Amino acid sequence: MQILGRENSLNVRKVLWLCGELGIAFEREDWGRGFRSTSDPKFLAVNPIGLVPAVIDGEVVLRESNTILRYLASKYGPEAIYPTDLADRAHVEQWMDWVAYETSISLRGAFLGGQLNEPPWNNPWFVEQGRRQITREIGQLEEHLHSTGPYVAGPNFTIADIPVGVVVNRWFHLQFDRPEYSAVGHYYALLDERAPYRQYVHNGMP
Repeated sequence: MQILGRENSLNVRKVLWLCGELGIAFEREDWGRGFRSTSDPKFLAVNPIGLVPAVIDGEVVLRESNTILRYLASKYGPEAIYPTDLADRAHVEQWMDWVAYETSISLRGAFLGGQLNEPPWNNPWFVEQGRRQITREIGQLEEHLHSTGPYVAGPNFTIADIPVGVVVNRWFHLQFDRPEYSAVGHYYALLDERAPYRQYVHNGMP
């Protein structure tokens, strides 16, 4: 299997982490910020959207990190990591969708703008809004983890923990006055017990 995308991309990390969990062998090529441009015709032939990651698994070509997680878990993973029961699966997917929509917007301000100073996200108003929003969202996760657990979808590690886990890692690297959320801290420590998480996510690169 081939993974196209730089290893410090939040969305590429999701795929690398799951491959580590499931023991999927892969080859990775650097594409994106600081490497070969995703506007290169060679990349666009694989992913016309022009974003990382892209995955080539035999004759199957995929984009969108959460879709890739669902595909890999369905093909290579055990039942527990991506349940087939519709209600259990919905509980997993709702957290994946929460990350994809809610936190991706706030982190553009809080991280890309406020920490990396990347335009156009570095507008002071947008940075402040992003910081407020990600603080509220991690607070929502805090409340949820107090009522369930130890993982976001219950007692078992699932693919919901992968997008949530990369966001939590970034949260602990954000450089502003953040509140302390004890349940999120315990969750972070729990994820850190997993070798693929330490290798691909909690490895010094926010």
